[in-house]
Amino acid sequence: MSQSKESNGRDHALARRLGLFDATMIVMGGIIGSGIFINPYVVAREVHSTALILGAWAFGGLIALAGAFIYAELSSQTSESGGQYVYLREAFHPSLAFIYGWTLLLVIQTGGMAAVAVTFAKYLMELGGGGASDTRAAVIAAIALALLTLINCFGVRAGSTTQNLFMILKLIAIAALVFFGLMIGSGPAQPAAITGSSTATIWNSLTAFGAALIPVQFAYGGWQTACFVAGEVREPRKNLPRGLLFGVLGVIAVYLSVNFVCVHALGPEGLAATKTPASTVMRLALGEKGARIIAAGIAISTIGFLSQSMLTAPRVYFAMADDGLFFKSLARLNRARVPALAIALQGALAIIIAFSGRYEQILNYVVSSDVVFFALTAACVFAFRRRLRNPAVTEGAEVRVNAGTLPHDPVSVNSFRIPGHPLTTLFFIAACCAVAFSTVHRYPGNSLIGLAIMLSGLPVYFGWVGMRKRKS
Repeated sequence: MSQSKESNGRDHALARRLGLFDATMIVMGGIIGSGIFINPYVVAREVHSTALILGAWAFGGLIALAGAFIYAELSSQTSESGGQYVYLREAFHPSLAFIYGWTLLLVIQTGGMAAVAVTFAKYLMELGGGGASDTRAAVIAAIALALLTLINCFGVRAGSTTQNLFMILKLIAIAALVFFGLMIGSGPAQPAAITGSSTATIWNSLTAFGAALIPVQFAYGGWQTACFVAGEVREPRKNLPRGLLFGVLGVIAVYLSVNFVCVHALGPEGLAATKTPASTVMRLALGEKGARIIAAGIAISTIGFLSQSMLTAPRVYFAMADDGLFFKSLARLNRARVPALAIALQGALAIIIAFSGRYEQILNYVVSSDVVFFALTAACVFAFRRRLRNPAVTEGAEVRVNAGTLPHDPVSVNSFRIPGHPLTTLFFIAACCAVAFSTVHRYPGNSLIGLAIMLSGLPVYFGWVGMRKRKS
């Protein structure tokens, strides 16, 4: 059976039960976790003025918006689940797509989920007045991950409803932070800016701004995961692009509001001096009661992020298995028409990493790996448009429009088009390269380990292909 026929059968087996609201909430839920409550202080330590702090978050928002435009075009061309995996497979080679899925499973998604689950557990224990020991935190994190795994095995509607509920609750918590933060008087005035036009000063400023973009980029990451569930979205070629754009624009507004409030209440130096900016702002506004309120909000936000991750990421492993590049059992659907074994695999690995205590170390590898695949996925646009301009490139390829997969003419009349392409696409790729450079420059050891994990997927891919050939 050809790959297109397999994809056709798979897409018809998955249940299309998600609409535009669900897609928008999935986009926002994949971005907003605990980072926005904590990362503002990391940015303030790198750049020391209000303008540069807000500028870093605004620039990060522009990068995310450019990425949303790119993924909107890609997602408008296919209704197949798998997102980046599918785009990389169709534009370049299945080996590159496999390496992405391999890195997603070992580093990008699983390590991040373990870290967020432990963060949730620690905030929950603080609310309960208990000690935040690592063992207790790991147990609570494991219970949360297991429950979310079970919920998502009941069907995509159950997983999406849970995710939507947590997303609405976290937006309420953020609105409370912004409202009460604005009630506080302005923080200390920022120090006078250092002037100078020497090459060294300009270089230091650029590297500092680049370093500030690392936590910003991490906080903005996750919008692309909505494309993983394309096979379960109603009218995906219309609803996914809209959900991507609405969701990213909403998050930009949220992030700029939170950072403005933090700088307004604490000042640039005060923001850089606290590792818990959201709690500090709420404590200034409402005392210890405010700190407890925002702790509850952070706990809700982190569990909501986990819910979104459990809903989306397993669809990539499902797509890999359906292509014969991973365990065949992961491509099976249960009675609720969801890949339960792929969901269980994601949950089990996250639980193991949570108990191992290595989640923070693994998390350090995420940004360097993630931005590489962002840039490569953006390059898919050029590959698909080249096929449209040169029909000979796709001569002999199967037409799969009715199957819902990438069509013979990749950029069709009805697909979303990136505003300002190719400048928008090149800007996004250049920004990803700049963040990758900053990450390698600042954290060379972690970056090399992340690269090694990525490349380890290559021999695994060829081993899997060879094993499949021997069985056929």
